[in-house]
Amino acid sequence: MVQTPIPSNLLYPDSDGKPMAENTLQYRWIVRLVSNLKELLKDEIAFVAGDLLWYPVPVQRPPAPRQAPDAMVVLGRPDGDRGSYKQWEEDDISPQVVFEILSPSNTTTEMAAKQRFYEKYGVLEMYFYNPESYDFWGFERETIEESFRLITPLHLPWTSPLLNIRFELSGEGLVIYHPTGEPFKEPGELFAERNLAQQERDLFQEQRDRAFAKLQELGIDPETL
Repeated sequence: MVQTPIPSNLLYPDSDGKPMAENTLQYRWIVRLVSNLKELLKDEIAFVAGDLLWYPVPVQRPPAPRQAPDAMVVLGRPDGDRGSYKQWEEDDISPQVVFEILSPSNTTTEMAAKQRFYEKYGVLEMYFYNPESYDFWGFERETIEESFRLITPLHLPWTSPLLNIRFELSGEGLVIYHPTGEPFKEPGELFAERNLAQQERDLFQEQRDRAFAKLQELGIDPETL
């Protein structure tokens, strides 16, 4: 008897029915991470996503193995819209770095299961943070053949080998720094900075055009200068 193939949307749904965040604090952290990671990697071939289902392997019948990291980075894959991250359609490149921002309902058992999943399917760096208790830990390895090394607050400040971002704990909780030394900013601050930079570029272009026009009035070809 020939079995009818199961539709892809049933094998690999784009939603798990769970909310992105349980409270505003967790939500702000997720958005801040994704926004700053996108800014950090804007000139690289990299895919950054938040709360996107990652399917590491294809299956014939559900349920397919999956996780939705609060933030994930896939170096070597282009940016762009996706309903989910199906690894076999992405040159079989797994996310190398994942972040989990804990909510009050998260349990130790749940986090341990996520750690096992990430270890099994090729993650090289994983970071966990509870923004209410300031608890922070992570795991790091250079290759998938290696065992993970535990990162605790005793190892802070800690710099991500892959992203070169620095983690520190202060009296107000976790602070993450760009390679430039600038702390991760709120999305609104990043938007304002991009607008200012664009305004400065527009002003420079306007001044340049006026100067060129003046030279042409004087019979001087700007291209010869």
